[in-house]
Amino acid sequence: MASGCKGKDSWPELVGAEGKVAKATIERENPLVTALILHIGAPITQDLRFDRVRVWVNTNGIVTWIPVIA
Repeated sequence: MASGCKGKDSWPELVGAEGKVAKATIERENPLVTALILHIGAPITQDLRFDRVRVWVNTNGIVTWIPVIA
C-alpha cells in the first residue's frame, strides 16, 4: 500500500475488464476513492492524490493498465 493511502490501493485483477465495471468495483472496494475512466494518451496532471484512481482504457473501453491510487 502506498504511504498515506487507506484501504485497497491497486487492482491488478481488473486489467482486461470493461472500464465501467472496473470503476464500480474500485469504488465499492475502496469507498474513499473516486475512479476516473481515461483513454490512453489523455492529458493528466502529475499530482499525487490518495482519493483518485485512474482507470486507463483502450478504444474498446477495456482496462489496459493496473488501476492504482495516484
